[in-house]
Amino acid sequence: LYKNELVILFYYYFYNMENNAGTPNKKLFVGGLPWELRGKDLLDIFGEFGAIEDANVILDRETKRSKGFGFVTFTELDAAVKAQESANGGEINGRAIFVSFAREEERKPRTDRPARY
Repeated sequence: LYKNELVILFYYYFYNMENNAGTPNKKLFVGGLPWELRGKDLLDIFGEFGAIEDANVILDRETKRSKGFGFVTFTELDAAVKAQESANGGEINGRAIFVSFAREEERKPRTDRPARY
């Protein structure tokens, strides 16, 4: 396994251990994506479940290579629930994917570093 795959697998394991598939909302976390996949491809794949507001694959800042996960935001909650139930455990280009409801990132102010002068 590549380093990024281990990070994704750890995130998936920890995330699902903490709150199963997450609280249903319109935004889905999609992990295990093939490296060549982009946001447009996610639109095509998940578009069959309903109207999509946004779809993006997270890229590495330096290499511009996919990190193997992304997010899909639906306009309707029912479409997101249907997509999560149907696509979780499926395959894209021979790779098993996992789909769960995204949770809001809790941003905390950083207080551990001194102020710059």
